[in-house]
Amino acid sequence: MVCKKCESKLSKVAAPDPFTSSSQAIKDGSRKVGENKLLSRPGSSKNRFQPYQNKCKDCKSNVTQNKAKYCHGCAYKRGVCAICGKQVLDTSGYVMSSR
Repeated sequence: MVCKKCESKLSKVAAPDPFTSSSQAIKDGSRKVGENKLLSRPGSSKNRFQPYQNKCKDCKSNVTQNKAKYCHGCAYKRGVCAICGKQVLDTSGYVMSSR
């Protein structure tokens, strides 16, 4: 769960869309077919997904999103944004059991 402000910070898909191979950018020659845009652009090593880099503040498990502070489960339980920690949802009326 992410707030509106942090939606732009979400990780992008690393693989190009295979159905856009007939697009105008490929016909012009500015883009290669099958090119991975996240890995091919200069300075992309800092934007690359590193799955074991960040840990959740509550449960210390690995987070699945770049720059995230909380895992999906802990963010939902607390009702906060997974990236910035801002309160998004009031969970006081919810029954949160720890099965």
